[in-house]
Amino acid sequence: MRNIFIFGNLVLVSLTIAIFFIWPPIIWTLAIIGPFILLGIYDLLQKKHTILRNFPVLGHFRYFFELISPEIHQYFVESDTDGKPIDRNHRAYIYQRAKLQTATHPFGTQLDLNEPGYEYMHQSIYPAKKLDDFPRVTVGGPDCKSPYSASIFNISAMSYGALSKNAITALNIGAREGHFFHDTGEGSISPYHLQGGDLVYEVGTGYFGCRSEDGNFSPEKFKVQAERQEVKMIEIKISQGAKPGHGGVLPASKNDEEIAEIRGVKPHTTVLSPPGHSAFNDAQGLCYFIKELRDLSKGKPIGFKLCIGNKDEFIEICEAMRKTGIKPDFITVDGAEGGTGAAPIDFSNYVGMPWEEALIFVVDMLNGYDLKKDIKVITATKIFTAFDIYKALSMGADICNSARGMMLALGCIQALKCDTNNCPTGVTSNKPHLRKGLVVSEKWKRVKNYHQETLKDFIELLSASGNSSIEQLNRTHIYKRTFNNNLLSFEEIYPSVKEGKLAR
Repeated sequence: MRNIFIFGNLVLVSLTIAIFFIWPPIIWTLAIIGPFILLGIYDLLQKKHTILRNFPVLGHFRYFFELISPEIHQYFVESDTDGKPIDRNHRAYIYQRAKLQTATHPFGTQLDLNEPGYEYMHQSIYPAKKLDDFPRVTVGGPDCKSPYSASIFNISAMSYGALSKNAITALNIGAREGHFFHDTGEGSISPYHLQGGDLVYEVGTGYFGCRSEDGNFSPEKFKVQAERQEVKMIEIKISQGAKPGHGGVLPASKNDEEIAEIRGVKPHTTVLSPPGHSAFNDAQGLCYFIKELRDLSKGKPIGFKLCIGNKDEFIEICEAMRKTGIKPDFITVDGAEGGTGAAPIDFSNYVGMPWEEALIFVVDMLNGYDLKKDIKVITATKIFTAFDIYKALSMGADICNSARGMMLALGCIQALKCDTNNCPTGVTSNKPHLRKGLVVSEKWKRVKNYHQETLKDFIELLSASGNSSIEQLNRTHIYKRTFNNNLLSFEEIYPSVKEGKLAR
């Protein structure tokens, strides 16, 4: 038997060698088409995908092209002006300023000036003298003991976890070198926020960084954070534009041990911030919470951030401010167009008031209740260009923040993979092999450049308008083409509410 076994093996090896040398085309053909035959058999037997059962092998091309569809659309299909959520022209504007490339534009505008919704500013034939320095605004009402002088253009709320450690570090160094502030987002203060840049510490509904064991607000832990030298202001996050009424979402794939420790949660779990605060549940409660944080922080500026939903609720807040005498030092107004790394699609598309109407409403209510003189209004949501800043300030805002603009300055390419931990530029990925592509020593300079070059553009616009200070801007300076083809100023579209008109 043993001899027969040996003889059989010799015959098999001999045949294999013979086939390999005599019929190499057959071997190579099988090597090439064999995997496709096996794949086709698998496709026919699997039960999850109809396309693959009906079109084995070929059906995979459908999934491949679906995978690269965003890239194809962005690079080959969309025009310079119709890309979503941020079109190519705005992306180019940011990249050029971040890289100190040419800031001029040839051959005229690509915008349709006759299209409803087109906006422009009026210029003067008597331009004003250009400002020597970038404008700054002092934040701090009568009860504030440590007012803060803020740039009119800053980094909006983005937490460590939503962004990578490299991204957070580069943003903070850029803020330090450019003398503007960096909002921490609701994910607490990480070591990467502590590079010397001014911070706005955001206190969200999850109370990360000032969270007790049961998930409620901890005054003791908050005091430790608020007393940091880098923290210049504190912001209570009530809601944000991309998912108002929902709370934050940190996918489990991004919640590693370090992030979990910073936030005070379990690692490798999806972290859902509550939709509302447990520290208060009405307008007066919010006012008293503001006072508590002000006392605990030894008088630093305290404010809150929200996306307007029910108008009556904000009116109640204004009435509570007058009744209690407790006012925030600032209010940050977000719009429904706001961005986030992870949001339910229905919340992102259909919840919250659009930015323009929200900002106008908040400014009007504060003026009507005679509160605006003590409260600065900060606004975010698609603030990318100097004109965006000019428009916001003309509508009544005092300060502008940008999140996605700063991300693009870091190198974001709008790959739309923020919630997957697979961001190809490392801006929103914590995977080391992707994160390493974001070189901090290079990218912080681009953040600073984008800030400075955009404000240089703003000073040019301010001069062209005939104004010598931002305090002179108002709604008469911006025009919009309406759907009946009229050109109306924002003052005509949104008549300003006189100071104290609504006060009782």
